[in-house]
Amino acid sequence: MALSKLPKLPTIRELVQLYNLRARQQLSQNFIMDKNVTDKLVSLAGLEMDNALCVEVGPGPGLLTRSILDHGARNVVGVEKDERFMPTLHQLQEASNGRFRVILGDMLKIDHRQIASAGSKPTIETAPTIGLAEFEYVHLLGNLPFNVATPLLIQWLQLLSTRQGIFSTARSVSMTLMFQKEVASRIIASASESPRGRLSIISQSVCDAFRLYNVPASSFVPRPKVDATVVQLRPLEKPLLRSSLSTLEHLTRFTFMKRRKMLARIFKDWDPATLQLLEECEIDPTLRPQDVSTEKFCVLAGIIEQRGIKLP
Repeated sequence: MALSKLPKLPTIRELVQLYNLRARQQLSQNFIMDKNVTDKLVSLAGLEMDNALCVEVGPGPGLLTRSILDHGARNVVGVEKDERFMPTLHQLQEASNGRFRVILGDMLKIDHRQIASAGSKPTIETAPTIGLAEFEYVHLLGNLPFNVATPLLIQWLQLLSTRQGIFSTARSVSMTLMFQKEVASRIIASASESPRGRLSIISQSVCDAFRLYNVPASSFVPRPKVDATVVQLRPLEKPLLRSSLSTLEHLTRFTFMKRRKMLARIFKDWDPATLQLLEECEIDPTLRPQDVSTEKFCVLAGIIEQRGIKLP
């Protein structure tokens, strides 16, 4: 059955003025007013929309939501922390013909069963569904608040690595997310590239991460001090992770705290006996942390966890 298009709605700029929606600095809010920007995000993401659940984090006034719906999404759930946006999002919910549902909640704390329940409710244009098992695809999208972007990403990678929450049953998963340009560069950086850090290794242990496009600061209201970048992460067919993600996270935090030092010095200062771990993993001890491949870090974390070695 063909999807009905959204009816003509007030522009986001009009809604922001009507409801006096000012961006809150403490929530790192910046609005996008140009739908061309959000349309490009969804278009370049290349998302499979049939039999898919789209979860949008922090829809705000709902511009990205409109783009997702206009690209044919049948099941969209938005999780919004700021109750000021509820009137505009409820208006969009009513106009969507059952394709969009909004939850007031904090994505860092929400029970994912609540998202599954909202996403699996029968809609006007789709057959009744039972739960997440009915969705072949799960897509996570969002213009992330800069102050919580990294904790959110790490939480999702944790869930993805153990196939929990909204990632528990889908055959295919994607995360298409907007970050500060500097954070995005760290996520996608390869070994020996200057932005390389713990976020690079944690992300790439589970996913293939790549840049979709840059969004200039001038696209946001109020204008932030830095540009943004849209990154897409898709699970690796064969994940490199050989331990729990928390062990890898602990290891990378420990080593990158001394990123200018060679690994030999870092491990010797910790415990001279641990230098043999580098040899076992065939890691050159003269390298600095940013020069080590994600695969080698995963092997090292696997051995540390398997032997019950306590990191500092």
